[in-house]
Amino acid sequence: MSNFDLTGRTLLVTGASSGLGQRFARIAAAAGAKVAVAARRTDRLAALVDELGADRAVAVAMDVESEASVIAGYDAAEAALGPVDTVIANAGMNSEGMAADVSVEEFDRVFAVNVRGVFLTAREGARRMMAAGSKETGRGRVVLIASIGALKVLPGLAAYCASKAAGVQLGKGMAREWINRGVNVNIVCPGYIETEINADWFASDGGRKQIAGFPRRRLMEAGDLDAIVGHLCSDAARAITGSVFAIDDGQTL
Repeated sequence: MSNFDLTGRTLLVTGASSGLGQRFARIAAAAGAKVAVAARRTDRLAALVDELGADRAVAVAMDVESEASVIAGYDAAEAALGPVDTVIANAGMNSEGMAADVSVEEFDRVFAVNVRGVFLTAREGARRMMAAGSKETGRGRVVLIASIGALKVLPGLAAYCASKAAGVQLGKGMAREWINRGVNVNIVCPGYIETEINADWFASDGGRKQIAGFPRRRLMEAGDLDAIVGHLCSDAARAITGSVFAIDDGQTL
């Protein structure tokens, strides 16, 4: 259980207003971390902060597409909780549609959130970790949440898959650049989990047919990511950087 001990860590998670972001905030707080929950929809963060405890959690406004907003979000988090040494870059968006039909505006929006947003979140966090002495402590942690769409083609999701693949390579590049600066960067590629975004689809005939095509004929549960994300955020992951983990219940097999 010590592998999941985050006592003494200050963690920032983006996209924390729903779904996996909320889950990650909860497991981090349960493991002992102070947690800054970041999202554009700050009104949806109040209940989460109340649940986690105002003494160990704070809500911060952050639009990951905007460099100024990302910097301001980190400033607010650190003013309330102290220096951030652990980041989960979870904010992202989906985009459905065949490549021939996707507008340039939609394509750019997907990349602005899923690639630029990940870059800005990870870069600002790493800069602050380095300034706080991560080279000496080796305790800097950045976890990027990608998708199995980075590893295989998902029909009708070309722009989304391309953005997630870019995020994987971005994470590996940052891991290499920061390897001697005390900041570990790793990437988690989840399979299909029922969330607020996709619940209606998986309740439809098409969604049920898709589930029936998975090797285990089921969706993953959000808790299936707890162990890997908790481990990668912890001191126990000192020798893990630049790694890509497909946690997908065999959906890519």
